[in-house]
Amino acid sequence: MLTGKQKRHLRSLAHHLDPLFQVGKGGSNEHLIRHISEAIEKRELMKVSVLNNCLEDPREIAQELAEGAGAELVQVIGKTIVLYKESKDHKTIELP
Repeated sequence: MLTGKQKRHLRSLAHHLDPLFQVGKGGSNEHLIRHISEAIEKRELMKVSVLNNCLEDPREIAQELAEGAGAELVQVIGKTIVLYKESKDHKTIELP
């Protein structure tokens, strides 16, 4: 579980990132979760955007993605989700 200070630090780092994945009208699925798991292992911090044609709530999608990928949910702002997972092999982010 991340503390408030750690989340604040991660939000500042994620501000300049572009979303790597998009969730469309199909919502989240196993295929998407697997790709996010692989990508977050290399990057540690990533953004996912929820498209306007998606009928599900972005907060629910964020919870599904975080649980499925074994990541921490840093932030959901509008239709943008920020996820963090400490990498075993490619650790670059030092948390305060």
